[in-house]
Parts: sequence; C-alpha cells; structure tokens
Amino acid sequence: MSPAIAAKEGGRQRRAGSHHHYLDVRSEAPPGLVLCGDGLPGGEAEALLPLPPPSPPPEASSRGARGCRAELGSILLLLVLYVLQGIPLGLAGSVPLILQSKSASYTDQAFFSFVFWPFSLKLLWAPLVDAVYLRSFGRRKSWLVPTQYILGLFMIYMSTQVDLLLGDGEGRGPNVVALTGTFFFFEFLAATQDIAVDGWALTMLSRENVGYASTCNSVGQTAGYFLGNVLFLALESASFCNKYLRFQPQPQGIVTLSDFLFFWGTVFLITTTLVALLKKENKELTPTKEETKGITDTYRLLFSIIKMPAVLTFCLLILTAKVGFSAADAVTGLKLVEEGVPKEHLALLAVPMVPLQIILPLIISKYTAGPQPLNTFYKAMPFRLLLGLEFAFLVWWTPKVKHEGGFPVYYYVVVLLSYALHQITLYSMYVAIMAFNAKVSDPLIGGTYMTLLNTVSNLGGNWPSTVALWLVDPLTVKECAGAQEQTCGTTVAAELCTKAGGSCVTTLDGYYVESVICVILGFGWWFLLGPKFKKLQDEGQSSWKCKRTN
Repeated sequence: MSPAIAAKEGGRQRRAGSHHHYLDVRSEAPPGLVLCGDGLPGGEAEALLPLPPPSPPPEASSRGARGCRAELGSILLLLVLYVLQGIPLGLAGSVPLILQSKSASYTDQAFFSFVFWPFSLKLLWAPLVDAVYLRSFGRRKSWLVPTQYILGLFMIYMSTQVDLLLGDGEGRGPNVVALTGTFFFFEFLAATQDIAVDGWALTMLSRENVGYASTCNSVGQTAGYFLGNVLFLALESASFCNKYLRFQPQPQGIVTLSDFLFFWGTVFLITTTLVALLKKENKELTPTKEETKGITDTYRLLFSIIKMPAVLTFCLLILTAKVGFSAADAVTGLKLVEEGVPKEHLALLAVPMVPLQIILPLIISKYTAGPQPLNTFYKAMPFRLLLGLEFAFLVWWTPKVKHEGGFPVYYYVVVLLSYALHQITLYSMYVAIMAFNAKVSDPLIGGTYMTLLNTVSNLGGNWPSTVALWLVDPLTVKECAGAQEQTCGTTVAAELCTKAGGSCVTTLDGYYVESVICVILGFGWWFLLGPKFKKLQDEGQSSWKCKRTN
C-alpha cells in the first residue's frame, strides 16, 4: 500500500477528536483520588484532559455566528499552523517511494519506517510540553515558536545536504541511516508542534467556536500532507512534468527535494516570526502549584490505567490484531514502484480517495454507535485479510500488463478499485476501534484514557509494518545466473556474482511468502483471539472505570 494512499494506522492517521489530544496537566486539582486498578499511591485527582465543551444554549448560536466572523483571523491561523504540520508528514511519506525508485533494499525501508513512530509515541512527552513554559511569552508559544524555528532552520540546512544523502551526483546509494535520523527529527518536531497547537486551539477560540479547531486540524493537516507528498512527487517527476506541464522536455522535474525543503523552511521561519510578534495568547487560568507535580501524577495515572486487567487485555490484543495486514499495507505500494509503476501516479491516486475517506466515517459510525462497536471490527477483518491476497495478485499481474508507454488505463482503474475496497475495510476497523475506545474511556479522565488507548492502537499498526518490511529480503530467494559456483544470498555474494559476469535472478519473492504468512496469521488471530476481543464489549463499566475516593 503506497504511503500516499494508505492512511498509516500508526503514523499519519489522525485521531478522532484530535484537538483534545494533548495532556492538560493541572496542579490545581479537584478534591478526591483517582484509583485505576491497584490505584495511585496518594495525591489528588487531576483533570488531565479537557472533555469536549458542553453544547451552547440556544441563545449562544447567534453569538457563535457573529463570533466566527470575529475570530476568522484565529481560525485561519490555526489552519495555516496545521498545514505547516502536514508538510513534514507528507515529505516523510514520499521518501520511501523515492528510495524504492533508487533500488533501496527492504531492510533499508524497514529502518526508515521508524520515522513514522513519533506521532504514535507523543503521549510520552506531551505532559512536559503542556506543563513547562515561559509564562511571560505564553504557554503554547513557548513550545510552538522554538519548535517551528528549529524545523525551518533544519529544513533549510537539509536542503544543502539532502541530494548527497539520496545518493545523487556521485554514483553512491542513499544514506538511509542519515535520512532516517533527519526525517525522524522532522516528525518529532511536527508531533511536538501538534501538541502545542492542539492545546492553543482550545484557548485561541471562544467556547462557541472551539469546534472549528477540529475542522482546521483535519483540513489543514490533510492539505499539508497533500502538498508535501502528492504535489511534491508530481512536480519532482521529470516524466510527469514533461507530459503535462512543459512544452520542451527536461531531464528532471520542476522542483527537487532540495528546492522543496528550502522553500518550506523559509515559509516556516516567516510564519513563526509573524506568530511570535503579532499573535498574543488569550489569558487562561494558570496553575499555582509546582508544575512538575502534575507531570509526575500524569505518568503515574497512565501507568495505573494500563495495569487494569481489561485495559491490559485490550492492549495485548490490539497490538497483535494488525499483523495480518502488515505485508499488504507496508510493502504493496513499494512493490508496485519496483515493478515500474511511476511513484507520482501512485501518489495521485490519493486524490480520488479523499471524498471516500470523508464519507466512510459518516456511514460506518451508524453501525458502530451501538453497544457493540467491535462487531464491525470483527466482521471487516476477514475481508481486509483477503484483500492482502488480492494485492499480492495485483503485484504479480503488474509486469504482465506493462507496455512501452507505461500502463493501460484499465490497470489504474483496477488499482483504484482495489485501494477503495481497502479503504472501506480499513475505516470500518478504525472507526470501530475509535468508537470502542470512546465507549469504555472513564469520563473522569476521558481524554487521557482515550489518548492512551489510541496510542496503543497506533503502535499495533506501526511495529508489524516495520517487521514486514524487514522480512522481505530474508524471505526472498535469488540465484546467480550466468556464473557458476556463485550465489546471491548476501550483498557481498551478489557483487561477486556480478563481477563474475552473472546476474542475480529472483526465484522466490519474499513479498509473496510474507503475504501468505500474514494472511494465515491474521485468520488465526481472527478465529482464536477475535472472539475474546469481542467479549471485551461485555465487560461491565466497573472493569474500565477508575475508582474515585474522597
């Protein structure tokens, strides 16, 4: 599945109600004690994450309509900040396709996939971002401004180095370790910026208009990802630009990754300077006790939630539930590029997917709104597993329909329909999990609770994808054709084969082996553990709730 098409469940994919997903660590706590499982050893309860604001009274509707126009500047600012956040996410999603076009190994792709982990792990440092700040500068700007300055400066610096890291100009291959470190840092900064912007949105807008924050989040980050991924890959492709945008063919695209990094680095610096100088934070209630107490209690609370038997069972099951999809989701798109499908064409297939991704949650939510949302997850799972085999067939079929001019139109229609079916099953499972997490989360600490469950769900998609990429090369069997007594089992052996006048020929592609294994493991989970997963819906509310004592 192409990174441009597949909303990575452990990476880019947005969380439901994401504008509430920061940890609002408050030292001023309401009286009482929150006990989860064995309980917290002393201390006071804390409202660690604000719940959605109550619906405004009828008379507030007219005030909200006027307030929306009055706060148009703030809404546009949030939109711009979320667009900027999506740029590094989109660029990170485009690099695997670039690496694949440069014949990078799947072991390298597996190593680079760690780039997509920070957004799933940001819960680890979110309490720190929320609690530590310069009061005189502003609670959110204390993190937003330096984070975006670092992002902008680092982008500009990397614009001078990225061609070398990609192996251009001197005949060397890509420096995957350096690229991974670079884009991991980009993603870490973007995740930190996300925490700050999510928090600022709740105080930047009035209570009547705070709902626009989630719209800015969804629209802005999607637009940013589109610019950093789909638009970049199209403009970077010489064949696409020569075919659709130029009168005279040129050997390279209109922009390069270096140009793109420099441009957006400059945009980051200009935007951040304007925000730092011109935008003031609204006054909000600030804690009066030690902030570090709130941070400590937050981590203790998270740990106590995980220790609850029902939560621990959920975590163990959801961490293994997506193993069966890992080959299809992580490897298929790269295999299509390897078989000759232009990476910019795969990226452009994301465009017709957008309306489907908007409509699907609205339709699926009708089936997950009841008391048993995991039934939808369970019913969609076998169809998604079977699509893994269909993707393997699609990869096998690809070179057979290729001709000198590329691929016929009907081939792209088949790919598009395959991706559409995949999106239906993916969103059926995703919305079901979000609905279940919302259903069982204790309202007393609902935001923190749900963020924790969503984080574990995201990690359940991240680690199988990394492992799936890493296993492709070891499972692939190659022989040295044209040179006797030579093998192709290792990189060194393959070089010796080439020097001896032979060439390495793939006799068994590890992707097909992996696809079959993943589907078998997936159906094994579905038969053996799926019923146990569904039974979590039958657990009483007391199994999920933290105890509160006075």
